[in-house]
Amino acid sequence: MTRRQLRFDTLADAVRDAETLLANGYDKAGKWSLGQCCGHLANWLTYPLDGFPKIPLVLRPVMWVMRKTIGRPKYERYVREQTFPTGAPTVPQSVPAPDANDAEAVAKLKAAVERYEAHAGPIRPSPLFGPLTKDEARKMQLVHCAHHLSFLVPKG
Repeated sequence: MTRRQLRFDTLADAVRDAETLLANGYDKAGKWSLGQCCGHLANWLTYPLDGFPKIPLVLRPVMWVMRKTIGRPKYERYVREQTFPTGAPTVPQSVPAPDANDAEAVAKLKAAVERYEAHAGPIRPSPLFGPLTKDEARKMQLVHCAHHLSFLVPKG
């Protein structure tokens, strides 16, 4: 199974893609289900609003150095190239269990997108990229959504 090439212009486009996958079925070109992908994406959409998960104490100095040195260049490359590295580690608590309910996760993603778009307050700094504007954070979210949903191939 080959991944799709995806690029979303809006977060609502990502939700529509997830809803189509839910309605029509999908095959996995990767390891995660629709429920895992959408739950993960919903979690990461709320982190800039509510705060990111705590980084273990031993890793905080490493993340600080990364944020101060390679964080912004990585952000700019991901957004410019519209790519996100495959197999990159993520915060374990951001990944739902393999049996995550697809419909519930798609609804969670839709709610997270609506909440993100309606948010008028400050955006919390990214642990890797540092301070981002809401629009900059949205651009990264679009790349992140396209990355994960590209591993789900519509049936038919």
